[in-house]
Amino acid sequence: MSQTTTNETELPRKGSWRFRFFFLASIAAAATVVWVTNQLLTERFTESTRNRAEVRLASYSGQLISELQRNSVVPLLLSRDPALIGALNSGDFTQSSQRLISYRDEIGAADLRLLDADGRVVAASDRNELGASYRNEPYFVNALRSNDTVFTTVQLESGASAFSYSRKMEAGPEQIGVIVVEVDLGKFQRTWAGFSDAVVVADSEGRIILSTESRWRGRTEEEALQLRSAPSAIQRAVRATADWTALPPDAYLAGEAVMRQESRIGFQGWKITSFTTYAGVRDRVNAVVALEVMGFAILLAAAFYFRSRNVTSRLLFSQRESADLRQLNAVLQREIAEREKAEKNLEVAEQTIQQSSKLAVLGEMSAAVSHELNQPLAAMKTYLAGARLLLQRNRPEEALSSYQRIDDLIDRMGAITRQLKSYARKDGEDTEIVDVRNAVQSALEMMEPQLRQRNIPITKTLPKDPVLTFADRIRLEQVLVNLLRNALDATSGVPDAAIDILVSKGDEISIAVRDNGAGIDNFDSLFEPFYTTKKPGDGVGLGLAISSSIVNDLGGRLTARNGSERGAVFEVRLPISREQIEAAE
Repeated sequence: MSQTTTNETELPRKGSWRFRFFFLASIAAAATVVWVTNQLLTERFTESTRNRAEVRLASYSGQLISELQRNSVVPLLLSRDPALIGALNSGDFTQSSQRLISYRDEIGAADLRLLDADGRVVAASDRNELGASYRNEPYFVNALRSNDTVFTTVQLESGASAFSYSRKMEAGPEQIGVIVVEVDLGKFQRTWAGFSDAVVVADSEGRIILSTESRWRGRTEEEALQLRSAPSAIQRAVRATADWTALPPDAYLAGEAVMRQESRIGFQGWKITSFTTYAGVRDRVNAVVALEVMGFAILLAAAFYFRSRNVTSRLLFSQRESADLRQLNAVLQREIAEREKAEKNLEVAEQTIQQSSKLAVLGEMSAAVSHELNQPLAAMKTYLAGARLLLQRNRPEEALSSYQRIDDLIDRMGAITRQLKSYARKDGEDTEIVDVRNAVQSALEMMEPQLRQRNIPITKTLPKDPVLTFADRIRLEQVLVNLLRNALDATSGVPDAAIDILVSKGDEISIAVRDNGAGIDNFDSLFEPFYTTKKPGDGVGLGLAISSSIVNDLGGRLTARNGSERGAVFEVRLPISREQIEAAE
């Protein structure tokens, strides 16, 4: 009896010491595995991040070289343009600026300028530069001294840099002027800023000429790294790496470590450098370490659970427990492998989506600019023809009125281009109290040449009192012009064509544009981009899509329906302004 009691006492003691040893060994193993995993995965993911940064640098360098090469041949071609040479010889530059504008739109250059032999701007794609003197500018002086195309970088007062190609123009042995092509490399800064990297391009002297961080431009890299960067680029990296000393730093920004990658561009000694954040490395390593910690926590939980059983039960089921633990470990290993594979697939998918989104935005924006500027250009062409006839008939005062309308259309085109540039922001900075009646009248004046040419009667039904809404006047007029243009196209070929405009006011404002054309067949695709029923060359199908988006931004809605007899009715509904509601009350 005494021997039995002694054995029963010694068995729990042995089990207790074994459990303590197992617990300490598990803690030591967990710490060792986590530390080794941290080191190995940190090196692996850091190298992967470095490789992606190198690939991006190669892509950025190729973009710069492609843009520079595409613009480098333009001065040579324009310097041999007979029309520009004839304008410099004759002093008649009435058509030169328009010719440069068409060249600029065709080749996608930032700006084109034609300078005479004295350095004065006689023609430019930006008419505000006409008459300016650039006699002492490097691109003018160097072009006159060289027989080839000259590339010039000029640092502006803001710290940014302007890039241009220039080439002298000759008529026989005489130098008659210089053609200047300004290259827009700043657009790449905006594209690069979409990533977490900070990217800089430095010239052969080490001065930063392009950078996603605006305050770095015009400085050397050493001076730039002393500045505290904007939160959108490097500050997130500083916060992510402040407590992660295992990551290998390549450079220090404001005393914190970041990864630095450098590559040569192959153009006048330029270099491109990126400073990559460690945030992605930290997240990926933490995900794997969390799985390991969870596995060890499950292991210890299982150990505590079975420890509560009596010693006899543990001995009987030890083999089954070992098998369960091995199976659980295998499941965890498979989950880790599947998660790593899913992370890799997700990275590839994200990169593909980002690239597709950028290409789609570029296509839509370029098509939108072309579509929105066609209407003012057509009106300007009509006014120019009228002014020419008035001048021939010695009626200069009436011709001056046409030129004033052309000037107003140019201002409108500028407003449209500014609106399209800021279309993605939709910040609402240009909204104001607008009288809808004035907007309708402005749209009709805009369409006056086309309406007069077709001789289509317009019936306007406008309230006597002001109809006020809170909107962007230019964008609202843009919607009305698009609806009038569609009504004009819809009535093409109709013998008794007519267009009605009805403005009414109730709980909300209603603007209805009705025509007696063929009506609408497909309502499902009516407001989708690039859907059109017009012949090729007559439209790209963006007018209604843009108009619907504008009306939605203004807090309203654009609807369409077929008329009771024939034709189509497009109705714009807008909220009435608070001032008018208070006045009514």
